[in-house]
Amino acid sequence: MRIRAEFPRRVTVRDHVLIPMPDGTKLSARIWLPDDAEDHPVPAVIEYLPYRKSDWTSVRDAQRHPWYAGHGYASVRIDIRGSGDSEGVLHDEYTPQEQQDAVDAIAWIAQQPWCTGSVGMFGISWGGFNSLQVAALRPPALKAIVTCCSTDDRYADDVHYWGGSVLGIDMAAWAATMLAFQSRPPDPARVGEAWRGMWRERLEALRPFAEIWLDHQERDDYWRQGSVCEDYSAIEAAVYAVGGWADPYRNTVFRLLEGLDCPAKGLVGPWAHQYPDIAAAPGPAIGFLQETLRWWDHWLKGAGTGVMDEPRLRTWMQEPVPPRTRYDLRPGRWIAEPRWPSPNVAARQWTLSDGRLHPAGQRDDAAGDRAGDLPDDLPGGTVLVASPQHTGVDAGRYFPVGNPADLPPDQRAEDGRSVCFDSAPLTERFEILGLPAAELLLDCDRPAGQVIVRLCDVAPDGSSALVTRGNLNLVHRDGDDTPRAWRPGEPEPITVTMAAIAHAFVPGHRIRLAVSSAYWPWVWPAAEPVTLSLTTRDEGCRLLLPVRGQAVPEPGLPDFGEPENAPPLPVAQGPAPAGPERQVRYDPETGSWELVVDPNYGGSCTYPDGLVYEERSREVYRIRADDPLSARAESTWDIALSRAGWRVEIATRSVVTASAAEFVTDNQVVAREGDTEVFSRSWQARVPRTSA
Repeated sequence: MRIRAEFPRRVTVRDHVLIPMPDGTKLSARIWLPDDAEDHPVPAVIEYLPYRKSDWTSVRDAQRHPWYAGHGYASVRIDIRGSGDSEGVLHDEYTPQEQQDAVDAIAWIAQQPWCTGSVGMFGISWGGFNSLQVAALRPPALKAIVTCCSTDDRYADDVHYWGGSVLGIDMAAWAATMLAFQSRPPDPARVGEAWRGMWRERLEALRPFAEIWLDHQERDDYWRQGSVCEDYSAIEAAVYAVGGWADPYRNTVFRLLEGLDCPAKGLVGPWAHQYPDIAAAPGPAIGFLQETLRWWDHWLKGAGTGVMDEPRLRTWMQEPVPPRTRYDLRPGRWIAEPRWPSPNVAARQWTLSDGRLHPAGQRDDAAGDRAGDLPDDLPGGTVLVASPQHTGVDAGRYFPVGNPADLPPDQRAEDGRSVCFDSAPLTERFEILGLPAAELLLDCDRPAGQVIVRLCDVAPDGSSALVTRGNLNLVHRDGDDTPRAWRPGEPEPITVTMAAIAHAFVPGHRIRLAVSSAYWPWVWPAAEPVTLSLTTRDEGCRLLLPVRGQAVPEPGLPDFGEPENAPPLPVAQGPAPAGPERQVRYDPETGSWELVVDPNYGGSCTYPDGLVYEERSREVYRIRADDPLSARAESTWDIALSRAGWRVEIATRSVVTASAAEFVTDNQVVAREGDTEVFSRSWQARVPRTSA
């Protein structure tokens, strides 16, 4: 990482700039400007988030916003209505109000004397989502966006549902995280004496998000709002879509490149849920600020940077590695595709039978030894899948951010809880790029259930490294908006699409497809244990791999360069949390399993303005191997904000459980000012289980 303190233009900072909304609400912004912008106006780029610019994102903000300003932009960081130092209340994520506020803020910024009237928008995760959503509203001044680790489909690819199933590990934990954010006050150092009234307004308006999300178990109008995949043609601003192979949102890049009519580019590296210039595992990081500067200069200044003369998609082709929960550097190389879908990628089929994978049209009865005790086909070419409920404890973090225990460990234990189909040792190298899929002819012995497939790379030593995975709620087999109960005894063909990936399979390794009927805590289990029956005769089950042509010439492209940031914010970091980040506990007497997680978002620190921020968070997921109704997800947060003469504390606790008929959510918030409890409330909701 190169720290750059000198820029072409000197930078000034305007803090707590209030942007008026038509209803009288004021949004708080921090603006980094070239100090001569009043005389020589510049384009503006905006990052728009609920994550508190004065503390939680301030370290990250200091890395990039001054950098953009130093290169001739007004770089604007805005707190969403009801968050940070902005007025109002935050009722939910990605609301029409949030999107309209952004449209109004863009119009206000474009009219300022220091702005040329050309505006860009960027962000990662929430900021990447709303960049797409606002672009679909076509504010006249918005010319281009950069969307990182985001989604175009709020139902299919976010923290709520995965393959039509409740995403247990993040439906509960992220709702709890947002409850802790909703409960925090503005900073008195910026808003003055109004802080207490603003805080009270936020606390009185609280409603836990999990109640809202569980009330929409199918893809209905709630999820369609804000999902730009509903109408890609609405977006006219140029789109640079960025993802990481370790991030759950990577499918978005491929859908956007296929669906958008506007100018668009895609970039997918080995990264986790982080900006690509951040020194977080897995690397290598790149000079992402320099890359986006080429983008902004082209679209906001009309400069000839050549960025649009390059291939539509650049990706990091990953080499196989031993399974580990962290890779500082992921071996591989940059490849490029002139368009997507690519004519250089074609599906290669493998059939499933005898516990093996066979290249389509071939049957190799000498495929060699298989790892684990794998079942042979039953009479009639049927394989039974009945996984214990704790299958999935080695799935890794849903949102890896570069922590030591984020990524999935060796999958051999998970493979042993699944039914596996292995190829013979490979004799040639081939590379996949895109979305693998499993086509299965199966039956389910209950009206509801899930099928989870994992694609693994098995090394000669037997270690099993996860490549990618997918899930399908069988009730959603006709679509996420058209649930239909399964009819036991009537096999049906279904397709499970896995997350996009770039991976090289090499000689001596085996391909493994692992099939399970449970995947806790990623997938909230159905109300009853299920047994799946796979029909493998007559090529009834197949694996489709998107194989990239070996003779594809790679164009000569400019190097991304070394990562570069502005000088870091001088923050005093508190002590690291004690104990492991992730721990799996097993009680053999009861058959219960417990996954304990410290999300480790950054911990406690003291900021240059004297604000002391303290944070403790813990997630616990429990289940019995034989009882899907024992599933329980709990998340707690303890937050304190203080400076001389002022201290507030917020404690939240969120629990999700389920009966055969209902999801049950229990939430509690307690807030203190000094030694005085100023707010305490509990919520319990019972939401009927419809199809998730």
